[in-house]
Amino acid sequence: MNSSFSNKDAMDVCIVTFSETRVAAITHTGSPGNEHYTFRKLIAWKLERQLTDPAKHRHYGLHYADPGSVAPDAYRADFCLSFDGIVGQNPFGIFEMVIPEMRCAFARDVGSRSNNRAAASLYERWLPSSGESLSEYPMIFHYVNTGPDVKEDEAITDVYLPLK
Repeated sequence: MNSSFSNKDAMDVCIVTFSETRVAAITHTGSPGNEHYTFRKLIAWKLERQLTDPAKHRHYGLHYADPGSVAPDAYRADFCLSFDGIVGQNPFGIFEMVIPEMRCAFARDVGSRSNNRAAASLYERWLPSSGESLSEYPMIFHYVNTGPDVKEDEAITDVYLPLK
């Protein structure tokens, strides 16, 4: 993937092909303010299986709507961990799924995950002037660096806006 990255003042966007990715996933519905409870279940499942290599087991979020534009009871997100094994039955509610290969607009955000400037820029500024059309697949967030030691202003999130 050839891409250029964002900085605090400008958002660099490029078209990329998101590669098909098998994942272990959990669905969050309800208030976005409670996402961390759902995400913790995925982390507990991950740690129980010792899937701690960030190069092999990447964190993703599939966000089906802007949390600021839908009622909390209509909000949905899938939190995922790239995983090539069999998930099987588990008490956490984790299931297998595949994020398909697709053409996407890509931008990188550095900073708070609660205010993702790349997602807003892609959807509100880049898309209307690009001549591109959205696919029906949700926006994909790749949480590049995760964990308790990541400072909020150093969080890196790669954002993929699926296109037709």
